[in-house]
Amino acid sequence: MGSTELFYRKTTAEGAGGLGLLVALYDTLAGNLRRAADAERSNNLEKRCLEVNHALLVIGYLEDAMEQASGGELAEQLVGLYSAMRRKLIEAQAKRSPEILEQQMERVLCLRETWQKMELSVPDAPHALAGAIANREHDDTPGYPASHSTSWLA
Repeated sequence: MGSTELFYRKTTAEGAGGLGLLVALYDTLAGNLRRAADAERSNNLEKRCLEVNHALLVIGYLEDAMEQASGGELAEQLVGLYSAMRRKLIEAQAKRSPEILEQQMERVLCLRETWQKMELSVPDAPHALAGAIANREHDDTPGYPASHSTSWLA
């Protein structure tokens, strides 16, 4: 049994429901990406590969959850986002770019924040999630909202 599956089971056993588990997976993913960027900067390729591989595994869990969901436009957008994220992680490794890893971490944190709002029952959170996905579908868009920082620690 892999560490992600153990994490999933432990979080579920501790009572985290659907959105809480999703937020926890985003936390794990953001942590993987931060540590991968740090490892790239220190030229620790083994650690970078370990963290990126785990990030890819978490993305796989997220995609699987969306594919098992009832579908709909939001699920399709998220599957597309996860697919694009996977491509960017591969690109980051090929280019040895901690910046690309951090951009993906920012993306994850933006989505995490929106899911967390949904978990806390903020009425406009579903619209915010759709907007966050639509605004971040293209990684080539320069800049990122000032309210999001890459200083998050997992």
